[in-house]
Amino acid sequence: METVTERFLRYVKIDTQSLEDKETVPSTEKQFDLARLLEKELKEIGAKDVRVSQNCYVYATIPATIPDHNGPVFGFIAHMDTSDAVSGKGVKPRIVENYDGNFITLNDDLGVIMDPAEYPDLKNRIGEDLIVTDGTTLLGADDKAGVAEIMTMAEFLLTHPEIPHGTVKIGFTPDEEVGRGVDFFDVDGFGADYAYTVDGGVVGEIEYENFNAASLKLVVKGKSVHPGSAKNIMKNALTLAMQFNSLLPAEQVPEHTEGYEGFFHLTDMSGNVEEARLHYILRDHDENKLEEKKAIVLNTVKYLNGIYGEGTFSAEITDSYSNMKKMIEPHMFLIENAERAMKALGIVPKIVAIRGGTDGARLSYMGLPCPNLCTGGANFHGRFEYTSVQALEKCTEMLIELVKICGTVKD
Repeated sequence: METVTERFLRYVKIDTQSLEDKETVPSTEKQFDLARLLEKELKEIGAKDVRVSQNCYVYATIPATIPDHNGPVFGFIAHMDTSDAVSGKGVKPRIVENYDGNFITLNDDLGVIMDPAEYPDLKNRIGEDLIVTDGTTLLGADDKAGVAEIMTMAEFLLTHPEIPHGTVKIGFTPDEEVGRGVDFFDVDGFGADYAYTVDGGVVGEIEYENFNAASLKLVVKGKSVHPGSAKNIMKNALTLAMQFNSLLPAEQVPEHTEGYEGFFHLTDMSGNVEEARLHYILRDHDENKLEEKKAIVLNTVKYLNGIYGEGTFSAEITDSYSNMKKMIEPHMFLIENAERAMKALGIVPKIVAIRGGTDGARLSYMGLPCPNLCTGGANFHGRFEYTSVQALEKCTEMLIELVKICGTVKD
């Protein structure tokens, strides 16, 4: 049987980066490269009902081993794509064996060093075999760690039919990183009553709260004339855009917030004197506070248009996803089961709120209650992303234990 680490190292070398500015699902055809590989591997290990949809969703079934099992069906879901924040092409993972707690040189030529003073979680990984990048790409543990753990769990269950469990559904999704991961997810065809996304961080984390999320597209119209004769005529869209940004609450940005604190995050900006375009994401765990953030944006647009003329600033705000908490709270046995599985393995469970979102947040509003579980990774979306052999193994063990527990649940 293949180890979870062997799977993980193979999957991260496949470029599956999704793209924000594409309207298709998947946003990149290369995500099919991993989807087809997973389809092949699932068939080889004996999974049933294996299929890949035209939109790059992978589905499979592990049949129940409990005769006439009449309990609910549980599923496990992870996403195949990686963030477009840092390149996911040509990932060269390496293993730092028996990590000693000191800084790690990821790339000597480029001077890329991962320092525990900056990333304190490293101090909790002493003695582990860390899997890191070469300092030029992200690693892809978000969420290929989850993919590898689910696949390894599936192979273990299929090769150990003596383990009693109910029917288990498996799903792998594209485009989670660009917010379209479940646009075409076949909830009815998936066939699960409940599910878990395996898309979290350090070992022990259980998440059933996430941000309420919206996106903002701001367009600023300027007027270009020769700078030598621009007085009282030119309207520089770029400087007007900076004025807009300066009027937002300076303390409510990602770099100054934590826990349940929401934020305005300027993700990209482009343009010239004639026109500037800015893209923000707005986040808050509290639904009312997110509405307040939207109001701040619209009031700021109104205020600036009053100064520079109607139509100078225009804002388009689109809701992205909602906090799954109210959809999970009626089914808290999902959280209790995860806690039981962890405690059985000596893992200390830690309930944390996601400062982001997962496919599970949207699935929970699509009729599939779906909290999120840890994968063991850290520093996602960047060159300093890492996980460990031990974390991958422990999370896989947790999934197997959870399947056993779920097999005893009755509706």
